[in-house]
Amino acid sequence: MANLVIVESPAKAKTIKGYLGKNYKVTASKGHVRDLPKSSLGIDIENNFEPKYINIRGKGDLIKELKAEAKSADTVFLATDPDREGEAIAWHLALVLGIDDKKIKRVKFNEITKPCVKEAIKNSGKIDMNLVDAQQARRLLDRIVGYKLSPVLWKNIKSGLSAGRVQSVATRMIVDRENEIRAFKPNEYWTIEAMLESKDGKSFSAYYYGKNDKKIELKSKAEADAVLSDIKGKDFTVKSIKKAERLKHPAPPFTTSTLQQEAYKRLGFPSAKTMKTAQELYEGISLGDKGTHGIITYMRTDSLRISDIAAESAKQYITSEYGESFYPKTRRVYKSRNGAQDAHEAIRPSYMEYPPKSIRAYLSNDQYKLYKLIWERFVSSQMSSAVIDTVTVDSAAGDNTFRSTGSVIKFAGFMSVYQETNDDDEKDNNTSYLPAVNEGDSLKETGIEAEQHFTQPPSRYTEATLIKALEEKGIGRPSTYTPTITTIIQRGYVERAAKALAPTPLGEATNSLMVDNFSDIADPGFTAGMEMKLDEIESGERALIDVLSKFYKDFKDEIEKAEESIKDKSYKLPVVETDIICEKCGSTMVIKSSRFGKFAACPKYPACRNTKPLDKDGNLAAPKEETEKPAVQKAPDDIKCDICGGEMVIKRSRYGSFYACAKYPECKGTKPINRELDVPCPECGSKIVIRRGRNRTVFYSCSSYPNCKFTSCDTPTNEKCPECGSMLLRKRGKNLNVCINKNCSYKGEAKDMGEEE
Repeated sequence: MANLVIVESPAKAKTIKGYLGKNYKVTASKGHVRDLPKSSLGIDIENNFEPKYINIRGKGDLIKELKAEAKSADTVFLATDPDREGEAIAWHLALVLGIDDKKIKRVKFNEITKPCVKEAIKNSGKIDMNLVDAQQARRLLDRIVGYKLSPVLWKNIKSGLSAGRVQSVATRMIVDRENEIRAFKPNEYWTIEAMLESKDGKSFSAYYYGKNDKKIELKSKAEADAVLSDIKGKDFTVKSIKKAERLKHPAPPFTTSTLQQEAYKRLGFPSAKTMKTAQELYEGISLGDKGTHGIITYMRTDSLRISDIAAESAKQYITSEYGESFYPKTRRVYKSRNGAQDAHEAIRPSYMEYPPKSIRAYLSNDQYKLYKLIWERFVSSQMSSAVIDTVTVDSAAGDNTFRSTGSVIKFAGFMSVYQETNDDDEKDNNTSYLPAVNEGDSLKETGIEAEQHFTQPPSRYTEATLIKALEEKGIGRPSTYTPTITTIIQRGYVERAAKALAPTPLGEATNSLMVDNFSDIADPGFTAGMEMKLDEIESGERALIDVLSKFYKDFKDEIEKAEESIKDKSYKLPVVETDIICEKCGSTMVIKSSRFGKFAACPKYPACRNTKPLDKDGNLAAPKEETEKPAVQKAPDDIKCDICGGEMVIKRSRYGSFYACAKYPECKGTKPINRELDVPCPECGSKIVIRRGRNRTVFYSCSSYPNCKFTSCDTPTNEKCPECGSMLLRKRGKNLNVCINKNCSYKGEAKDMGEEE
């Protein structure tokens, strides 16, 4: 073997195989191969924080295979992801393989395309130890915090808890927002809306603005009634008209955080789903005859930079599809926020020749939705600004002014492709219209109404708004947003309340302990400062040991102080009593939580271990009704036991229904129940049946098996190939029909996806 290329995932390996020649073998490490041990701290603090890495359990055979392949290769290319985590994986692989450093080359590419991969192989280099140290610093910091803080939580709140550095800050932000909501006191205010009609009979609405050109806010019903009384019987006239033209500029291409925010608001995707789907698009999608390609660039980035080649491709696409006027006079260049690493480009399509509709048949629904979002955002980011005509009409009733505003899109520009959603999950379409009126025109009042309102408390964080807030405060990095949110939910500190994130009693108690006793760890500013130090390690401005030593010295002092001060306070979880009486001991039961949800438990545990299930609303769950066992259903007369020849009956298991010998347990003969399709076998004309193979795998075969041995993993259909007349098969999991005839290359979009078995 001449060359070995190692990537993280099998999907990425499959894509890259198609780009390199026979002299390259591409394989996958399947993520990390080494990590700190789970059963101990794994860090020698006294010896310059030396980590004690071990091979991950279950990776032994894989490591042996990689070692053997690396030994026989002339060059080993480590092509893991182009970020801190990927650099650390490459470093661990280099150590585990145990081969000469001269054989190892580090390869990085922002997009998995043939030109990019070949260029990266050609310009391979060495492992960047600054990046590795930055990843190690984060890993060691988080391990130290977790192992040193968790016993404090066990002792004072609940056993089994664990603490995290970034997770503690995220939980605090959610708890603080909940406290803001609880402390909020609404203020009353009123609006007055007048329905007016122009000379040509067109209606529009106007809202009370003020008196004598001074803006007035109405704070009570008395003030609103005074205005209504003042304008009663007075005619409305057009006082002034102001027209203006404004430009609306496109949003920049996606970064990790903005992609997660927009996918949540537009598609309802949790951040974990967004990143999983984006990973699939990045690592490679089979596009039929076009091969397998990574169709988006690397999806963990905080940069807004795009390459000159990508910008030129976008220009050609926009001018050809929309016209010259839709492309700006000068290319759009976006400035990344302060502190952005700028190591990679913004998230964009890898190829402009693959618009979403052209490859719809090869993508799952989730992949298509996310790819379409990324495509439209990128294309629009390079387009001309929209031109909007705005109109403000002030109407007078005596000394009182009512104001109407409207806007009309004069030139759609980028808005013809994409519009960014606001934080209220609404599209800003700017298409409210006002009739043509002139100053001095009389207006007919057709109705007037005063309405009471109250100011609203701040909204709870959603995943989208929490990610936005974390980024604005400099907490975490593109690769940490999703794990942070996932962790605080899994640990029970936060729960989903509809679309929002709300703290649990456990989260509030833990946050209270952290804020009172570990102010640095729970402080957003301190955590953001630590992120800056990690960035400085990456750039070579700081040493890993210096950062860890300074942190641990202060953290150790904080732990010692907390152990003394915490004795005078109680952070126990509040006991929530129910009206349920324990029938075993007569105590009033309390609500407890487990990983399966809430339940009622006897407070005298462990003396009394009685528990009762609760429904999702916290009420006692209704007992399951006892039903009579259904009568045994006989199999059709022509279905006989293959072992004893006797009758068979239909039985059910967790895997579905099946035929079983009626003489069980004396005879243990079984047969699968195969459902027929109303589709003829293409070879003998018998019915096609759905069967299940090993591991519950679904496949299709002829009902005359074994006389006819037709089988297929794709779904046979009643449709005929338009080219050769043979049967069409619908590809599993894809909206794509292919011809069963191997000599026919027809492929086409399926008319109806239907339900996959």
